[in-house]
Amino acid sequence: MAAFLKCRFGAFALITVAAACGPGGQTVIPDSLEDDDTTLGAGDVFAVRVYGQEDLSNSYRVAQDGSIDFPLVGRVEVGGREPTEIADLIAERLQSGQILVNPQVSVLVQEYNSKRISVMGAVSESGTFPMSAGLTVVQAISAAGGFTNLANRNGTVLTRRVDGELRRYNVRVDRISRGQEQDVPLRAGDIIYVPERAF
Repeated sequence: MAAFLKCRFGAFALITVAAACGPGGQTVIPDSLEDDDTTLGAGDVFAVRVYGQEDLSNSYRVAQDGSIDFPLVGRVEVGGREPTEIADLIAERLQSGQILVNPQVSVLVQEYNSKRISVMGAVSESGTFPMSAGLTVVQAISAAGGFTNLANRNGTVLTRRVDGELRRYNVRVDRISRGQEQDVPLRAGDIIYVPERAF
């Protein structure tokens, strides 16, 4: 049941969560992101690799209408599709157009500009940043210029929508930097907040 709970999160002292806080007053960071949305949208950048065909292997940015122009194939609708779906679609077009007999195609997302994360609080440059494959909390803070001198690094809070409800997770960045804990992979829409130290 959603309730206002008091947790040790600096400026996020009063928070609304969908589940009870775990040990130490924090919810446990989920291990799996299997339900994350990995479909592509306008502005996203991805690499296409066609095995044995360097001329057909390149990087593409999704246009506003959700399409790309692929060599010898023409316009391909990729918006709203998963990377594996796009690879299968390009392979099918290459085969049906009698360009290649048995094309082997892979797609690797390089930048999710249609999906963004936010970094706020005691960092040098607060703002929103494009999601990229494998982006973590530490990398996102680095993209925001790093911590300020007043930052409570171990008080960093990750806010994520889980099953339609917002949940907050304490991320102890100093321990991650020292190799004592695993860095946390991000998903589109995540918000990172770094509070200042309490004096």
